Amino acid sequence: MEHLILRLKEEIIEVLNLEDIKPEDIDDNAPLIGDGLGLDSIDVLELIVLLGKNYGINVKEASQGREIFQSVRVMAEYIRANRTK
Repeated sequence: MEHLILRLKEEIIEVLNLEDIKPEDIDDNAPLIGDGLGLDSIDVLELIVLLGKNYGINVKEASQGREIFQSVRVMAEYIRANRTK
């Protein structure tokens, strides 16, 4: 699980072009949206594309996205349980 969390942090930084942030700067349990990492709706759309492309996960509803993107750890747990790639 820790390997997946580190990989997700690296992918988030790359996809969202977070140039001044390193994986160790992202708290595993901090909120991704709003407080914490401070992602907005455009960032979330990019993460949804990332989930589909890298893990074969389709996020179809906004409420599902809110659930998945609570934190990097929650995102990793969701991927582990639902990935098709």
